[in-house]
Amino acid sequence: MSLVVPFRALRPAKQFAAQVAAPPYDVLNVQEARRLIRANPLSFLRVEKSESDLSDAAGPDDRRIYERAKENLETLIRQGVLLREEREAFYLYRQRKGDHVQTGIVACVSLAEYETGKIKRHELTRADKERERTNHIDTAGAQTGPVFLTCRGREEIDRLTARLAAAEPEYDFTADDGVVHTVWAIGDPGDVRGVVEGFAGVEALYIADGHHRAAAAAAVARLRQARNDGDRGDEPHHFLLAVIFPADQLKIMDYNRAVRDLNGLTQEAFLERAGDAFLIRRDFPGKTPGRPREFGMYLNGAWSLLTAREAIRRDDDPIAGLDVSLLQEHLLGPVLGIRDPRTDARIDFIGGVRGTAELERLVDREGFAVAFSLHPPTVGQMMAAADAGKVMPPKSTWFEPKLRSGLFVHLLE
Repeated sequence: MSLVVPFRALRPAKQFAAQVAAPPYDVLNVQEARRLIRANPLSFLRVEKSESDLSDAAGPDDRRIYERAKENLETLIRQGVLLREEREAFYLYRQRKGDHVQTGIVACVSLAEYETGKIKRHELTRADKERERTNHIDTAGAQTGPVFLTCRGREEIDRLTARLAAAEPEYDFTADDGVVHTVWAIGDPGDVRGVVEGFAGVEALYIADGHHRAAAAAAVARLRQARNDGDRGDEPHHFLLAVIFPADQLKIMDYNRAVRDLNGLTQEAFLERAGDAFLIRRDFPGKTPGRPREFGMYLNGAWSLLTAREAIRRDDDPIAGLDVSLLQEHLLGPVLGIRDPRTDARIDFIGGVRGTAELERLVDREGFAVAFSLHPPTVGQMMAAADAGKVMPPKSTWFEPKLRSGLFVHLLE
């Protein structure tokens, strides 16, 4: 059984939805966020990435960042851009990018179930990023963006979703990246009960994207519980804002790598050592691998195809057999010296939505030495890793399209 509950959302007035809705805070740097804010002062990035609103922010421990987030959120409320629902509800949230469509239910889920592992994770979090989001949520008094969850589909939820999506939507707009976002409110008591009962039969929920948001929300719940001797366990801070999608609707894109140097090796020595674990085919026009255990490599202005040799392939382990693991354990680590990709400043990660042109730009113009394109894992592989209680290597999955921030806010006060 998975517990989902309706909530009183803070969300945009209908006429402002397209302007408020913003990319997630962690897919943009500060300069990119500032450009978007200048073009659109109502962008929710002023709340989600509030350091962009300060010219001299001094890192994640600068309290002004979080005070500014709270101030900007309150300003949007005061201006009537964001409105608080009078009653608790669920929402249906559909995204369409080209031929790909995914439809999820916006709800609050139990942080107690997250803490006990019933809401399963497949990635570790970084302490600094978790601390930053914890400060943000606690100071703003709100979860300002949803966590992207998935689960194995259930027919009763699919039937309910199809019926509700036949109604007139609350929001329907196309974002600047071409993704169409459509939202329906689920406020009828019978429909609310249907959502709760439908998820009661779901054995487990899985975090697809948003591990730092989830970990930070759990940290805030612990902090607020410790501050309040009368904490009952059912206050808003004990629940996590999420959108839950059926696993068979999701799409994982490649999550690529670029490394700043060859770890002191000449190009010839690097290729020789890489050849111990991978067959190397020069002049690879495809740039991206068409199947698992193959990797594109951009080096010195040219693409090559790497194929994992039989000796390093692992079919017996849900983590060691992943492409990201093969690349890390047999090339990035032993050859290029990237021992901990979570903390090493010499490696950068590039979501597949940016394409191979971004990998070429980093090598040709930004001083990186080599870049690798990967074949994406499947949702089934991600869930198998979580079911086994294991974590995937960092930056293994890039889900697309991304959830927009600002359409739903969960207030903790």
